[in-house]
Amino acid sequence: MRGLIRRWRTVFGFLLLFLLWEVGVHVFGVREYILPPPSQVVRALVKNWQPVAASAGITALEIVAGYALAIAVSIPLAVGIAFSRAMEETVYPVVVFLQIVPKIAVAPLFIIWFGFGFTPKLLLVFLLSFFPIVIASIAGFRAIDPEIMDFVQTTGACGLRAFAKVRLPYALPEIFTGLKVGAAISATAAVVAEFVASDRGLGYLLLQYNGDLNTQMVFATVMVLGAIGLAVYFAVELLERLAIPWHASQIDRQDEPGLV
Repeated sequence: MRGLIRRWRTVFGFLLLFLLWEVGVHVFGVREYILPPPSQVVRALVKNWQPVAASAGITALEIVAGYALAIAVSIPLAVGIAFSRAMEETVYPVVVFLQIVPKIAVAPLFIIWFGFGFTPKLLLVFLLSFFPIVIASIAGFRAIDPEIMDFVQTTGACGLRAFAKVRLPYALPEIFTGLKVGAAISATAAVVAEFVASDRGLGYLLLQYNGDLNTQMVFATVMVLGAIGLAVYFAVELLERLAIPWHASQIDRQDEPGLV
């Protein structure tokens, strides 16, 4: 029940934002081609829902696939870096270097190597999403108190058993922090990839609508993209609640005194 109340508050927050936007446009006399009110944006979206829906499916696939690849690579990589001095000194600097290199600069190279298909978008989403997951996961695996591990070893647990029963659960809160940051970035990464070279997807639609000065559909496309990003983020948040219900971050805040 309390969770449902919190969700309604979230919905109310968005409704309030759109209401203030609608009223502000009319009160201050903002021209529609500069900032259309939400009511017109929704009408334009309903009128042009077919191309937007088709493009949204393509972009969502790029986001989910690239994000899943980032998870599959970054967490095992973080384990290796956290527990191997050799990997920390050889692989970790390379990971940092890849993060520092502007992804928009390497996007044309992906097009040369892989063409204008799905692969370049997948790789760009992967590159932009995996770094925060790696960093958070390394911090999580290293955060455990050495005294706890000493105690675990006295019980006879070691190796994979100690990792599965102690190290991994202890690291999960930090890992999920990185996963949520990566989820928030993945939508942006997919659009950046489609900006560089694509003939379909929401990024391609944004370029088209910008070129036509169709501000209403620009906002509509951005709203759809934001909805996809929120869906991925909240899916990770739901998984976090299921995976670590015992953690302090998941305890119902309604149980705390003074919170309404």
